[in-house]
Amino acid sequence: MLPFEDENLPLFTVGQVADMLRVQQAFLRRLDEFGVVRPSRSPGGQRRYSRTEVTIVRYVAELADGGMTLAAIRRVLELEEQVKALEAERDELLAALAERDERLAALARRVRFDQGS
Repeated sequence: MLPFEDENLPLFTVGQVADMLRVQQAFLRRLDEFGVVRPSRSPGGQRRYSRTEVTIVRYVAELADGGMTLAAIRRVLELEEQVKALEAERDELLAALAERDERLAALARRVRFDQGS
C-alpha cells in the first residue's frame, strides 16, 4: 500500500484541514483541547490530521453548526463508538450461535444415522 492510500496516515496540517473544510484553525485546536478529535503530532509538535480524522472533523463541524456543544459532540462520538463495538460483539455472538446450531444439527444427523443402522 502506498502511504497516501493509508486513511490513518497523518498527512494534513491544521491550515490544510481548515481550508479543506472551511473552518477556523482555532476550531480545530479547540477540538483537540476538548478531546473531540486528537490529531497526531509531527516531530516538531505540529498537529497532523489523517483522512479519517478529516472526515470526523467534517462530521463534528456539521454537528456544531447544528448547535451542539463540544461536550455533547464528544459524547455523541463516544456513544457511536460504543454502538459499533456492541454491533461487532453481536455479530460475533450470532456467528458463534450459527456455528453451534450447525454442530448440533450435524450431531443430530449422526445420532439419527446411528440409530437407523
